[in-house]
Amino acid sequence: MRPCFWSDRDMTGTLEELVGLAGRVLTRLDAVLPQVGMPDWSSTSAAVWQFTGLGGELRAHTDLDPIDLDDLLFIDRQKQRIEANTLQFVRGYPANNVLLWGARGTGKSSLIHALLNRYAEQGLRLIEMDKRSLGSLPRIVALVRNAPYRFIIVCDDLSFAADDASYKELKSVLEGSIFRSSENVVIYATSNRRHLLPEHMADNLAASHEGGELHESEAVEEKISLSDRFGVWLSFQPFKQTAYLDVVAHWLTRIGRRHGMSVTLTDSARREALQWALARGARNGRTAQYFARDWIGRLLLERAAPP
Repeated sequence: MRPCFWSDRDMTGTLEELVGLAGRVLTRLDAVLPQVGMPDWSSTSAAVWQFTGLGGELRAHTDLDPIDLDDLLFIDRQKQRIEANTLQFVRGYPANNVLLWGARGTGKSSLIHALLNRYAEQGLRLIEMDKRSLGSLPRIVALVRNAPYRFIIVCDDLSFAADDASYKELKSVLEGSIFRSSENVVIYATSNRRHLLPEHMADNLAASHEGGELHESEAVEEKISLSDRFGVWLSFQPFKQTAYLDVVAHWLTRIGRRHGMSVTLTDSARREALQWALARGARNGRTAQYFARDWIGRLLLERAAPP
């Protein structure tokens, strides 16, 4: 067999062909692979992290809740605490991650949206993500780390099943160095549970039964320690009847004004508002707002009906 010798010219030509081929392949891949989307933060104040074929992207959130902090009644302590933390964050001062927990419909998510509406002009931005996206947190932080804005990453209705190990991803991120190296990002999470994980009596009793973990108290502590990674806890409780009716009156006035109507809490509206809450099994701000929409909608239909 004759030996094969390559000249420098042959090698140069082959290398150039390979580089050209690789460039053409990458160009074709770039045309079909999903790109990491990034909204124009100068004109967008909120975005949603959504999964795509091979990853995820930030998509502008255009349908924002216009709620104002003044619309949220009977949670003054919570408003004062989270607004102070948010103002510290917006101005570049030290601030904490926040866990808002408690009864449903009491204003946890609305409070965060109201903060965005108040401080967006000062550079505050919001990114919404769900529990399934927790593994993407480092990537999201990397995308916005150098942006000249302050980002609240919102995890809404965050909770984990007893056998769900994904909570460890969030815990790892919160106790790691990722947020220490990204001072323009904090996490605000809402949940119906203070500790984000279900707690059972069996957790405390298991150690006394055969087959229980040797150091059961440590296992239980590990399960509930996720909430400890949030520097600020804010609890929300169901409204008393008088508070609920005051919130109903607020939304009747507010929504009625949008439609050119002056609406007050009459005796008939009061009775139906209480029945509405009883049927839903909850007295809270969300229930009050839903009733006000229904009541004013019916008034508008009556006004539009032919004589």
